[in-house]
Amino acid sequence: MIRTHRPRRLAAEAATLLIAAVVAFPLYWMVLSALKPAGEIQSTGARPWTLSPSLDSFRRVFEQQDFGRYFVNSLLVAGTVVIASALIAFLAATAVTRFRFRFRTTLLVMFLVAQMVPIEALTIPLFFLMRDFGQLNTLGSLILPHIAFSLPFAIWMLRGFVRAVPEALEEAAYIDGASRARFLWQILFPLVFPGLVATSVFSFISTWNDFLFAKSFIISDTSQSTLPMALLVFFKPDENDWGGIMAASTVMTIPVLVFFVLVQRRLVSGLGGAVKD
Repeated sequence: MIRTHRPRRLAAEAATLLIAAVVAFPLYWMVLSALKPAGEIQSTGARPWTLSPSLDSFRRVFEQQDFGRYFVNSLLVAGTVVIASALIAFLAATAVTRFRFRFRTTLLVMFLVAQMVPIEALTIPLFFLMRDFGQLNTLGSLILPHIAFSLPFAIWMLRGFVRAVPEALEEAAYIDGASRARFLWQILFPLVFPGLVATSVFSFISTWNDFLFAKSFIISDTSQSTLPMALLVFFKPDENDWGGIMAASTVMTIPVLVFFVLVQRRLVSGLGGAVKD
C-alpha cells in the first residue's frame, strides 16, 4: 500500500512545485527587471538573471514627487475599506442568519446579483453620484465604492460562519446573563474572526490594486491619488521606463505580501471553515 501511494505522492508534489514555479515566475521577473540596469532591460536578448544588479530604478521611484503621499493614501484607503467592510459585513451576516424578517431571501439574492454586475459598467454612474455628493478628488470617492463592492462577498462568506455557531451557545450565554451585545462581540466575533480575515484579504487586494476608480474619480487633485497612479509617471510618450515601472510594482507588492504573512494562519482556517460545533 505504501509503495503504491508513494509514486502518486511524489507526482503530486512535483506537480505542486511546477505550478508554484509558474505562478511565482512573473514575480521573479518583475523583481529581476527592477534590479537590472537600463542597458540589460532594453537589450533584445533577455536573460533570466543579471550579473550587475542595480538599485537605480528603485532610486528613481522614491525620488518621484509625492510618492510617499501616494503610498500613505493607499494604506489609508485600503485600511479603511478592510475595517469598515469587515464590521458591516459581520453585523449584516449576523442579522440575516439569526433573525427572521420579511424579504430576507430577496436581500440575499440581491447580494448575489450585485456580484454579477461588472465594475466597469458602474464606473460612469458612480462618477456622477460622487460628483453630486461632492466627493470627487477625495479619498472618500475611493473608499465608499470599494466598501460597497466588498460587502456582498463578505456577507455571503460570513453568513456560513455565523450559521456554524450553534444556537445553543447563544442560549447558554443569555441564561448566564450575557446581553445580546456582549454575546455578539465577546463570543460570536472571535468565533467568526477567521472568516473576517479571509474576506479582509479580498477587500485589501481589490482596494490596494485599484486603478479604475483612482483614475476616474481623482481628476485634478493629484495629492489624493493612490499608489497605482504613481505608475503613470513612468509611462512616457517616447519610451517607457520599464525599470521604474517594475520597481514601483515591486514596492506595491510588498505591503500585500506583508499582509499575507500577518494573516496567513487565520486565512487558512478561514478558507477551510474553522468554526465547528
